Amino acid sequence: MNLPTEVRYRPYADWTDQEKAEIKAHVAASPWRANYHIEPKTGLLNDPNGFSYFNGKFQLFYQNWPFGAAHGLKQWVHTESQDLVHFKETGITLQPDHENDSHGAYSGSAYPIDDKLFIFYTGNVRDQDWVRDPRQIGAWMDKQGHIEKFDDILIKRPADVTEHFRDPQIFAYEGQYYAIVGAQSLDKKGFIKLYKALNNDVHKWQEVGNLDFGGTGSEYMIECPNLVFVDGKPVLLYSPQGLDKSELAYDNIYPNTYKVCQTFDTKQPALVDASPIFNLDYGFEAYATQGFNMPDGKAYCVSWIGLPDVNYPTDQYDYQGAMSLVKELTLEDGKFYQNPVPAMTNLRTSQEAFADKAETDNCYELDLTFKANQKTELLLFADQDGDGLKLTIDNQAGKVILDRSQAGVQYATEFGTSRQCSLDQAQEARIFVDKSIVEIFINQGEKVFTSRVFPNAGQTGIKLLSGQASGTYYQLKG
Repeated sequence: MNLPTEVRYRPYADWTDQEKAEIKAHVAASPWRANYHIEPKTGLLNDPNGFSYFNGKFQLFYQNWPFGAAHGLKQWVHTESQDLVHFKETGITLQPDHENDSHGAYSGSAYPIDDKLFIFYTGNVRDQDWVRDPRQIGAWMDKQGHIEKFDDILIKRPADVTEHFRDPQIFAYEGQYYAIVGAQSLDKKGFIKLYKALNNDVHKWQEVGNLDFGGTGSEYMIECPNLVFVDGKPVLLYSPQGLDKSELAYDNIYPNTYKVCQTFDTKQPALVDASPIFNLDYGFEAYATQGFNMPDGKAYCVSWIGLPDVNYPTDQYDYQGAMSLVKELTLEDGKFYQNPVPAMTNLRTSQEAFADKAETDNCYELDLTFKANQKTELLLFADQDGDGLKLTIDNQAGKVILDRSQAGVQYATEFGTSRQCSLDQAQEARIFVDKSIVEIFINQGEKVFTSRVFPNAGQTGIKLLSGQASGTYYQLKG
């Protein structure tokens, strides 16, 4: 949604109760509100922020401009969860109310230190000529949810980067606090800077150097760099804007990617023996993925189901964006897997053998198995005319294809209407449908497709078009 700058950066206090009530009414009129995914109460939801474990609960913020489906004066909205499935908004927000975040609380991370949660984020500041000064800043959140911001700037913009310098991620490695920050060089190349906390004091950060992760610099910006350790191996999750397609085939406006590395050399600094770059998700929208490690080493991640610079059908209802399901990350025989957390099974209310269904409430899970060396075509969001979201499991050609050209309201068609990946044999899939969201996990998360679909009235069925598939249909509760 294109709104004037003066609207998008209007102070929160200037919005009237009547204007807020009208926005809420627009949101409530949407036919596409999700049941079990996080969506904004109003306005734009984009990056997941501050994903962490603190005070006996999982903490997850989302970036939000609450007054429409546009990128404006952003806050963080806090949610918490006991099981990584049911997230509840607490009413706590990180507001853009300080001189160091006057034009928005941009993305960042969080880490529990002693009895508080350290929040590390980018403050967006602009001068009267609208020149941006990105500031890496901090805050403490106590166990009662009170947030106290630091007055000092923790990391100022270095001389070798443009105004595009953001998204700090704090993590601990071998007893030392480090942070990585996404950056753009003066010659418009994307890279990552590594910092360490002096004497583990998060008020004092020192640059270690530019992180060597085997990148080519073909991208013009690296957003949301995120380092997690999966079964002991450092895995870099990141969103490289403008990445050359000769380096990685992708269709979305910007890709969401990962590299599996062997070791982390903090002196060089380098992620050693990095794998080639891979798509983290093959669907139509997943971006800004954020992960973290639990004290026991388990790694979890969550993504924004949306993309920058794309208009969505929900814009007319004054909201946009959702959070993906939380995924547990594992490595097996060198392969990287993303799997829904086990507690997702608690959403199941009934089950039946998989078969065609003329009508559902578009709130269900399918667990399916497929025949080897056979082509299977499945229609989700199916209507009586034979239209819907087509999933093709082609185990003859070694491909999985998702085609939304006949599913609901069309948008972003300049980026194509189908997505695919190569996969020798897709033996099974878990498919989660939630009103206007579909997440597909193939071979226990070896390949993942995350997408929005905005079905027309009557697009609620499931139909097997060709081939064979067996398994279970689970009705899910919201």
